[in-house]
Amino acid sequence: MTSRQRVLTALNHEEPDRVPLDLGASVVTGIMASPLSELRLALGLDEPGDRIKVTDCYQILGEVTDDLRQALGIDTVGIAPTGGLFGIPNEDWKPWELFDGTPVLMPGKFNTTLEPNGDLLQYPQGDKSAPPSGRMPAGGYYFDAITRREPFDPDKLDPEDNLEEFTIYEQDDVAYLVGQTRRLSAETDYAVVIPGPGSGFGDVARVPGASLKHPKGIRDIEEWYISIVTRPDYLYQVFEGQCEIALQNLKLLAPEIAELPLIVRVTGADFGTQSGPFISPQTYRELFKPFHQKITDWIHQNTRWRAFIHTCGGVEPLIEDFIEAGFDILNPVQCSAEGMEPRHLKEEYGDEIALWGGGVDTQKTLPFGTPEEVRKEVLERLEIFAPGGGYVFNTVHNIQAKTPVENLLAMFQALDEFNG
Repeated sequence: MTSRQRVLTALNHEEPDRVPLDLGASVVTGIMASPLSELRLALGLDEPGDRIKVTDCYQILGEVTDDLRQALGIDTVGIAPTGGLFGIPNEDWKPWELFDGTPVLMPGKFNTTLEPNGDLLQYPQGDKSAPPSGRMPAGGYYFDAITRREPFDPDKLDPEDNLEEFTIYEQDDVAYLVGQTRRLSAETDYAVVIPGPGSGFGDVARVPGASLKHPKGIRDIEEWYISIVTRPDYLYQVFEGQCEIALQNLKLLAPEIAELPLIVRVTGADFGTQSGPFISPQTYRELFKPFHQKITDWIHQNTRWRAFIHTCGGVEPLIEDFIEAGFDILNPVQCSAEGMEPRHLKEEYGDEIALWGGGVDTQKTLPFGTPEEVRKEVLERLEIFAPGGGYVFNTVHNIQAKTPVENLLAMFQALDEFNG
């Protein structure tokens, strides 16, 4: 099978010739730049001092390139979003170093200020005339969003303020996304993953508006979560407007790529914590599910695409609703969270929704276990998830900083061992 055939076979809940592998096809299935650099050195793909591109400045994710796909047998490729959470386009690359000394290339408008305490500040759209929107603590590995909002009257909230970052694609955006998708579909055999059209309803990564110079509305994450209970009507109005924008974007993209068998990452909003969902099934059904269903219905009625939902945590009580909402794929399959026992997920839901992820725990086993512990967990997960198809191997969310390269090699070797 080609990589594309392999992934599509798995998504059809049929068993492919081997378990398909994703690494780096989206901003939730990638690898932080430092372990990526070490992995490339270990595989002989780079020399010391070589620089990899950081394609997500917020999470400091490194670019997975074709030589690494070939070396590891990766079956997927993704279209990088044009701006990222800081609104900085991936172009005009310049050298930079992470706090741990890893040499990288950052986009040209990646502009930071070093604070007296050693923290790094980042700016929306790279514009230092605006208040900073991100902070990387001294010696840290990622940026945290800075809450910036103008004072608001809770009785005079305007949904348009919380829609500012969601826009209808410009002609250049459409040309980029369509051009990249058609090129990768024609020139490679990989399964192609495309970013969502702005349909991550309630995605708290976007709530602070890190790409906006002067965000308005509810921009504090705690206040946003409280508003799910205290202002559901307001959030519903925000989601109504966001849904209309997302549907317009789908209609702009589809005419030229609807016939391609793509995977579209519809949403990355998290609905789970370590100990279970943070909202009730009823709240999901009333506030989120109607909009998820509008997006997936449009996708299934007008394209050959598969709808991908990313949601961390113990979301088992919501999975049946995700299926009813039209999602084809569930990621990251956080098996360490309450209710997310692998065998239960496979037996209860494996015929109705494909599982993408869950291959090894990125909170404990992969960063802190031994290579043998990594191998053991990977093989155990594969023995549960792989039979009958409906599974794509990936870690539980992105591979994090300080993950030992020996453990990464053990993970990929275990996958090869299973595939035999």
